[in-house]
Amino acid sequence: MITKTVRIDENKIDAALIKEAGEIIKSGGLVAFPTETVYGLGGDALNPESSKKIYAAKGRPSDNPLIVHIYRIEDLEKVAKSVSENAKKVIDAFWPGPLTLIFEKTDAVPKETTGGLDTVAVRFPIHPTAMAFIEAAGGFVAAPSANLSGRPSPTLAKYVCEDLNGRVDMIIDGGNIPIGLESTIVDMTSEVPMILRPGFVSKEMLEEVLGEVRVDPTILDANSKERPKAPGMRYRHYAPKADMAIVRGDEEKVIEKINEIAKEHEGCTVICVDENADKYHGVNLKKVGKKEDALEIASNLYKVLRECDDEGVEYILSESFSDKGIGAAVMNRLIKAAGHKIIDV
Repeated sequence: MITKTVRIDENKIDAALIKEAGEIIKSGGLVAFPTETVYGLGGDALNPESSKKIYAAKGRPSDNPLIVHIYRIEDLEKVAKSVSENAKKVIDAFWPGPLTLIFEKTDAVPKETTGGLDTVAVRFPIHPTAMAFIEAAGGFVAAPSANLSGRPSPTLAKYVCEDLNGRVDMIIDGGNIPIGLESTIVDMTSEVPMILRPGFVSKEMLEEVLGEVRVDPTILDANSKERPKAPGMRYRHYAPKADMAIVRGDEEKVIEKINEIAKEHEGCTVICVDENADKYHGVNLKKVGKKEDALEIASNLYKVLRECDDEGVEYILSESFSDKGIGAAVMNRLIKAAGHKIIDV
């Protein structure tokens, strides 16, 4: 398969290119496209054969559900059997945006899209190119992140090309992605809404709208045998090629421990906040942002993991970061990227 890459500026969307991308989806093909979270790999959500192609292109387990992307609220009723009052509150507060909600599915959604489940994950993105593309594609685009399964999600089109060139029909290059972490996923079929994957929309933000919100206890359980109800719950995700560990604890002890371990690993790369960069010695540094700027850290995390792959890094040590707000999502992805290897000091 020859993959066509096109550049689309979200501030001046090329209608002809968007139409071409939409026709690919309608004909059963695959298109990678930018969103505000990460690049997505899109297929026709209502076509079971398209969903099978997505799993095959990514090398993704077929019981790992896909997210159905829509471009207008009124289309939700075609894929969701019912929308609770709590769900309406969340939709009013956060859609369009980086939030995915889980509902009981309608018969219109094939189980090939939902990983065999009777529920469907739905998102209404705010990215202008994504919205135009979804509309051109018929309104219902199934899209996981546009990477090979298990790799760090791409926030630049060059990493989509690296993973999926020759596996998809088109890649829409929309430049750098602003948030850099996948959407928050909330199960609205639970009696109490439950976060299945943390993201930009934090637990605290949801509680302001809903009151009580729970977090699924299996989110960080490496040994959970539960069937995943949402993407990223069970399988190793977001991982660089290098061995990786997180050092967690008092900041000064973390720095001391990282320096100690790094001496044993030639060419070790350290992921750290800007403020600590001058405290490490004889290592390759990857700075992710200022300590108090969790959004900056989030937007840089996958980029630095991909850079480590580009540079052939064999061993990575990372500081741990604040788990407040979007920091909870950062630590969720970081722990999964490290295969749950944590060194407490």
